[in-house]
Amino acid sequence: MMKERNRDADNIRVAISHGDFNGISYEVILKTLADKRISEMCTPLVYGSSKIASYHRKTLKISDFEINMVKRPEHIQSKKVNIYNIFQEEAHIELGVPTEQSGKFAFIALEKAVEDLKSQKVDVLVTGPINKKNIQREKFDFPGHTEYLAKSFNVNQVLMLMVCDDLRIGTVTGHLPLSEVVEKLTINMILDKIRILDASLKQDFSIRKPKIAVLGVNPHAGDGGLLGKEENEIIIPAIKKAHSEGVLALGPFAADGFFGSSQFKKFDAIIAMYHDQGLIPFKTLAFEGGVNYTAGLPIVRTSPAHGTAYDIAGKDSASEESFRQALYLACDIYKSRLEYFEINEDPLKFYLNTQEHEDDDIPDEEDSITPTY
Repeated sequence: MMKERNRDADNIRVAISHGDFNGISYEVILKTLADKRISEMCTPLVYGSSKIASYHRKTLKISDFEINMVKRPEHIQSKKVNIYNIFQEEAHIELGVPTEQSGKFAFIALEKAVEDLKSQKVDVLVTGPINKKNIQREKFDFPGHTEYLAKSFNVNQVLMLMVCDDLRIGTVTGHLPLSEVVEKLTINMILDKIRILDASLKQDFSIRKPKIAVLGVNPHAGDGGLLGKEENEIIIPAIKKAHSEGVLALGPFAADGFFGSSQFKKFDAIIAMYHDQGLIPFKTLAFEGGVNYTAGLPIVRTSPAHGTAYDIAGKDSASEESFRQALYLACDIYKSRLEYFEINEDPLKFYLNTQEHEDDDIPDEEDSITPTY
């Protein structure tokens, strides 16, 4: 799929679904895009409403910021912030209140952005925060973005991966009641998540030999079976199978000691067994700049690590850092994938091209040095 996509790493077309317009989504989107450096590094296209954007601009008192309105995604202009009006219906804005209409328009924005990703009119997707209740409808019967996107792109298994710099935490089970976690865990399920993470670290983060930590599900990782058998019967067998496939996965580690002792810094990524086991330490360590990335999809999708934050909507107190980092990460991963697929398409050609560039920096004979291998 990537082979047919836009290969211009300097003009990445970023689709931004506007999320729930009664929350802080427009605030973090506008604050991010108001920085003129953003449109120099990519071409943003907001799937939303110019009227709603204008309302939030006035509320936030953002001036000296132009938005280019387009009727179709094909009309977007590079070096500008673009907005695509996805509905004609009048919007009733009630800041801080999740309404049926704000959920409806959040879904329409997401649906249209996904359609344009499929037809390659845009390159990556950054999703604004949604309310998981008011977005529910016939075409969106899912716990969240992750499950909807997996279905949209016909992928059986994906991985919710929380990212902030070198900290990356994925979860085996996602939006699932804690009472159902243990009964859902299987050897194959854990192994699938480890495989997705290993592949993503290589192609999306350019890590050649990833080192993955796997957490236990019970206190003290089961304490040798005293506090639970899942580690011995499910998690360890999954790790051993991963080893047999050449994946460097280690564990299971007791989650409290693993994070408390800073052991997590020794690994490229971590697999947690359930949502809060991974997200509580992640948001403690990296809340403001954290990003939610969906690994395992044929497209690149990121989102800020926070929700709609209705309690502060319209108060100009929301930080845009997480959204900004989500946009940066989407572009970085897209570039990493371009390079990864270029290398694997024709390794010899890539090597020769690399050598040509390196030859430009070769010193004169009198200044030459002995090469090392």
